[in-house]
Amino acid sequence: MFLLGNFFIALAKITEMVLTIYVWILIARALLSWVNPDPYNPIVRFLHQVTDPVMDRVRRWIPLQFGGIDFSPIIIILGIVFIQQMLVSTLYRMGMMMGG
Repeated sequence: MFLLGNFFIALAKITEMVLTIYVWILIARALLSWVNPDPYNPIVRFLHQVTDPVMDRVRRWIPLQFGGIDFSPIIIILGIVFIQQMLVSTLYRMGMMMGG
Protein backbone atom coordinates (compact mmCIF):
# COMPACT_ATOMS: atom_id res chain seq x y z
CA MET A 1 0.00 0.00 0.00
CA PHE A 2 2.94 2.34 0.64
CA LEU A 3 3.83 2.15 -3.08
CA LEU A 4 0.49 3.67 -4.03
CA GLY A 5 0.96 6.30 -1.32
CA ASN A 6 4.36 7.25 -2.74
CA PHE A 7 2.81 7.42 -6.20
CA PHE A 8 0.20 9.94 -5.01
CA ILE A 9 2.84 12.04 -3.24
CA ALA A 10 5.01 12.09 -6.39
CA LEU A 11 1.98 12.96 -8.53
CA ALA A 12 1.13 15.82 -6.17
CA LYS A 13 4.67 17.21 -6.34
CA ILE A 14 4.88 16.97 -10.12
CA THR A 15 1.45 18.58 -10.52
CA GLU A 16 2.46 21.42 -8.21
CA MET A 17 5.71 21.97 -10.12
CA VAL A 18 3.97 22.03 -13.51
CA LEU A 19 1.33 24.47 -12.27
CA THR A 20 3.99 26.73 -10.71
CA ILE A 21 5.99 26.77 -13.95
CA TYR A 22 2.82 27.68 -15.86
CA VAL A 23 2.18 30.57 -13.45
CA TRP A 24 5.67 31.92 -14.20
CA ILE A 25 5.06 31.52 -17.93
CA LEU A 26 1.85 33.54 -17.56
CA ILE A 27 3.69 36.23 -15.62
CA ALA A 28 6.36 36.42 -18.34
CA ARG A 29 3.64 36.69 -20.98
CA ALA A 30 1.92 39.49 -19.06
CA LEU A 31 5.19 41.39 -18.67
CA LEU A 32 5.93 41.02 -22.38
CA SER A 33 2.57 42.55 -23.21
CA TRP A 34 3.81 45.84 -21.72
CA VAL A 35 6.53 46.15 -24.37
CA ASN A 36 6.47 45.58 -28.10
CA PRO A 37 8.37 42.27 -28.45
CA ASP A 38 9.55 40.83 -31.73
CA PRO A 39 6.80 38.38 -32.78
CA TYR A 40 9.39 36.22 -34.56
CA ASN A 41 11.48 35.70 -31.44
CA PRO A 42 11.32 31.99 -30.49
CA ILE A 43 10.76 32.77 -26.82
CA VAL A 44 7.87 35.12 -27.58
CA ARG A 45 6.34 32.57 -29.94
CA PHE A 46 6.68 29.84 -27.30
CA LEU A 47 5.00 32.01 -24.66
CA HIS A 48 2.12 32.77 -27.04
CA GLN A 49 1.71 29.14 -28.08
CA VAL A 50 1.60 27.93 -24.48
CA THR A 51 -0.66 30.63 -23.06
CA ASP A 52 -2.98 31.61 -25.92
CA PRO A 53 -5.28 28.55 -25.79
CA VAL A 54 -6.05 29.05 -22.10
CA MET A 55 -6.21 32.84 -22.25
CA ASP A 56 -8.51 32.80 -25.29
CA ARG A 57 -10.88 30.42 -23.53
CA VAL A 58 -10.98 32.65 -20.44
CA ARG A 59 -11.50 35.76 -22.58
CA ARG A 60 -14.49 34.11 -24.26
CA TRP A 61 -16.10 33.22 -20.93
CA ILE A 62 -15.26 36.41 -19.04
CA PRO A 63 -14.40 39.41 -21.22
CA LEU A 64 -12.37 41.39 -18.68
CA GLN A 65 -10.55 44.16 -20.48
CA PHE A 66 -10.75 47.63 -18.98
CA GLY A 67 -8.77 50.48 -20.45
CA GLY A 68 -6.57 48.17 -22.52
CA ILE A 69 -5.62 46.01 -19.54
CA ASP A 70 -6.27 42.29 -19.91
CA PHE A 71 -7.19 40.63 -16.63
CA SER A 72 -7.32 37.07 -18.00
CA PRO A 73 -3.83 36.16 -16.65
CA ILE A 74 -4.99 37.10 -13.15
CA ILE A 75 -8.11 34.94 -13.51
CA ILE A 76 -5.97 32.01 -14.72
CA ILE A 77 -3.46 32.42 -11.88
CA LEU A 78 -6.29 32.47 -9.34
CA GLY A 79 -7.64 29.28 -10.93
CA ILE A 80 -4.23 27.65 -10.71
CA VAL A 81 -3.91 28.59 -7.04
CA PHE A 82 -7.35 27.08 -6.42
CA ILE A 83 -6.33 23.88 -8.20
CA GLN A 84 -3.10 23.75 -6.23
CA GLN A 85 -4.93 24.11 -2.94
CA MET A 86 -7.60 21.54 -3.81
CA LEU A 87 -5.99 18.92 -6.05
CA VAL A 88 -2.37 18.96 -4.92
CA SER A 89 -3.16 18.97 -1.22
CA THR A 90 -5.75 16.21 -1.71
CA LEU A 91 -3.27 14.02 -3.62
CA TYR A 92 -0.62 14.66 -0.98
CA ARG A 93 -2.96 13.78 1.88
CA MET A 94 -4.12 10.63 0.07
CA GLY A 95 -0.50 9.59 -0.28
CA MET A 96 0.22 10.25 3.37
CA MET A 97 -2.84 8.27 4.50
CA MET A 98 -1.75 5.32 2.39
CA GLY A 99 1.58 5.19 4.18
CA GLY A 100 3.74 7.19 1.79
